[in-house]
Amino acid sequence: MVFDVARVRAAYPALGEGFVHFDGAGGTQTARPVIDAVATAMGAAVGNRSTAFEPGRRSLELVAAARSAVADLLGAQPAGVVLGPSATALTYTLARTLGAGWRPGDEVVVSRLDHDANVRPWVQAAEAAGATVRWAEFDPATGELPAGQYEELVTARTRLVAVTAGSNATGTVPDVPAIAKTAHAAGALVCVDGVHAVPHGPTDLASLGADFLVTSAYKWSGPHLAAMAADPARWAALRPAKLLPSSDAVPDRFEYGTPSFPLLAGVTAAVDHLATLDPDATGSRRERVRAGLAAAQAHEEIVFARLLAGLAEHPAVTVYGSPARRCPTVSFRVAGAAPAETAAGLGAAGFCLSSGDYYAYEYFEAMGLRASGGAVRASVYHYNTVDEVDRLLAELDRLAGGGERMAR
Repeated sequence: MVFDVARVRAAYPALGEGFVHFDGAGGTQTARPVIDAVATAMGAAVGNRSTAFEPGRRSLELVAAARSAVADLLGAQPAGVVLGPSATALTYTLARTLGAGWRPGDEVVVSRLDHDANVRPWVQAAEAAGATVRWAEFDPATGELPAGQYEELVTARTRLVAVTAGSNATGTVPDVPAIAKTAHAAGALVCVDGVHAVPHGPTDLASLGADFLVTSAYKWSGPHLAAMAADPARWAALRPAKLLPSSDAVPDRFEYGTPSFPLLAGVTAAVDHLATLDPDATGSRRERVRAGLAAAQAHEEIVFARLLAGLAEHPAVTVYGSPARRCPTVSFRVAGAAPAETAAGLGAAGFCLSSGDYYAYEYFEAMGLRASGGAVRASVYHYNTVDEVDRLLAELDRLAGGGERMAR
């Protein structure tokens, strides 16, 4: 199919303000159906969860619908979807729960390529238990995370391997299935950070080999909520710290406090929106979501290829990482300018890009870039266009004092 980006862009009211958003890795703009669903839920009579009265039953339905929607997005079971305020909060809950069973001599394996939300909770849980932390290293030239190193890192004492499905700094897509296979052969669990990868293509919990997979809805056109998926039986074996009166059912026992029912309505609407990205798709919502994200991925690859080519040929730009498989995300610096200065200059011209370490703390420390400001990050989402890329590259020319470049 031909990806109708004009039709897609029309679903995002914020794009009408005229800013150019290359900051999807930090959070996408919100789709109109999501805004409408949240507003409708906020305007309706919704009580706390109860079967005794209709507004209480509505809240139960909103929670169930959100679990079902996320399950269709990730290829999971609704009963295995834990909902929460953020990927960081959910990972901390899991790390504290698993870590309570670790002992001195146990090991966890984390990666220097990961967002700190899939590093620090595990490091701190290991420290609390007296367990050992082992580090997977990335190739500083390419940004690749070699899967072969896990053969030596994972031992019979490894309790958990934490790895990203897509780097939010370099876009690197590691061979997670191979890493998970190595971990499982040693009896270890695998927690996959899917926050950056899930928005950019079809995702399947089982194919990844993930025991736990976390994602954030605001990275795929939704509200600021997150979810972690696992086999319901996996959750049932875990006993988190919780309030005595709160539900001990799975997955409820991992969810603290009363959820935001209107935002959960937005989660469901966001998945439904993704299912419309390929208007020719048919079948179940799961099938339509996969088709929609596949179509979006093909469009993003075209836009991102233009961006990478333009950055690579710019004499004043240094690009970090060249992984073979990547999400449409790139970090770079402009010679003679601090990353924050570049981002501010682009921002003054209406371009939205992140700068700093974007919580990829270990990556920028290992690269020796964090103390001097990290880098500038450009990330492509399915509402971005080739024309926006060309405008961004022209503005980079102006900021770098490079004048007009030769036609690409």
